[in-house]
Amino acid sequence: MAQSLSGKTVAILATDGVELIELNEPMKALKDAGAVVEIVSLQAGDFQGFDHLTPGDTVTADKAVAAVDAASYSALLLPGGVANPDLLRADADAVKFVRAFFDAGKPVAAICHAPWLLIEAGVVEGRTMTSFESLRTDLKNAGAIVVDEEVVVDRGLVTSRKPDDIPAFNAKMIEEFGEGRHNA
Repeated sequence: MAQSLSGKTVAILATDGVELIELNEPMKALKDAGAVVEIVSLQAGDFQGFDHLTPGDTVTADKAVAAVDAASYSALLLPGGVANPDLLRADADAVKFVRAFFDAGKPVAAICHAPWLLIEAGVVEGRTMTSFESLRTDLKNAGAIVVDEEVVVDRGLVTSRKPDDIPAFNAKMIEEFGEGRHNA
């Protein structure tokens, strides 16, 4: 990637049910661009990743979301998977953590089902976004402007629909994370 993320630390918020390709490929892109990456979850330690609906590799979280502060990070990546954002949106610490990135104008990238967590954090109203098809009604009901495009950027928020969109998602994520803070 052309833009370097050297000196930036990116949080990846994920838990059981995370779609592994949506975690691993963007994480590799972030590291290749020079970012330091920390995986944050509901608790430190291992959780179960998935390849669509099939259990895959376990993932090790570096830190528990209750023990971290968004101020320590330059940006946030939210991978999808069906269960992952559903579990995270039910956790007050996870929702507060996500909301803090938006309050600070820090860039966030969310793919597939991850926008469920953004809805819970109350940050989608008036934003142009995309997501996995089954979430689009939820996004519209929360006030988002929903489009069907492989990647959408709105004031530092990068969204994509599915694993096929990862190359475009990664490119825009690196660009937005490199730019840093955005006005709300």
